[in-house]
Amino acid sequence: MTRALILGGTADASMLAAAIARARLNAVYSYGGRTRAPADQPLPTRIGGFGGVSGLADYIRCEGITHVIDATHPFAAEMSRNAVEACAQTSTPLIALERAPWLKTPGDNWIEIADVSAAVAALPEAPAKVFLAIGRQHIARFATKPQHAYTLRFVDPPEAPLPFAADVIVSRGPFTLDSELDLMRTRGIGWIVARNSGGDGARAKIDAARMLGLPVIMISRPELPERGRVESVAAAMQWLGHSTRLGA
Repeated sequence: MTRALILGGTADASMLAAAIARARLNAVYSYGGRTRAPADQPLPTRIGGFGGVSGLADYIRCEGITHVIDATHPFAAEMSRNAVEACAQTSTPLIALERAPWLKTPGDNWIEIADVSAAVAALPEAPAKVFLAIGRQHIARFATKPQHAYTLRFVDPPEAPLPFAADVIVSRGPFTLDSELDLMRTRGIGWIVARNSGGDGARAKIDAARMLGLPVIMISRPELPERGRVESVAAAMQWLGHSTRLGA
């Protein structure tokens, strides 16, 4: 019998969990534990890390997992790499449910770079108002350019002092184009630093930047091992051998 493990934390993962619940499949939803108040899921849920590759492999064996769906954030590189290795060790089928990256369109003013360190270097030396849309795990490196006025947006309030003074917004997406335009206008944002997450939920800030003619320092996705990949919940359900319509 199928017993799936969803490595979650994204809107796509939540939609997959709902489809699996409607189909009455046996599955477990796993949160990495970074968000203090994660959204409820219609499946049995675990929170926290596995303890690296060996810990994930042990979990797959002990829990009788037959399929793993990596629906983590496209920048959760460590978890994705661990999933590839653990599934290889346990001969467990693995698929990545991964939204397509954003593509530069006419009117976009992107500076495409490889990582966070390059993003820091790409910021101007002259003081500017910068919207850091990259999550709280990577902001410390921007302390090397304290001359800027940073705006940050988190799902949870910061638990520890930030490495620099910043305007912090606590809010959970998805965000609308109008709200992103308002944020950038009212705060006088001049630069945006973003990761190429893809999908619709976080795209509004990219569309707003295009409309306002703002430069976007766009961080490319990390390199990951080769693995099967789908871009929709329907395709992931087909991979599991079921239809999204089952149980509806």
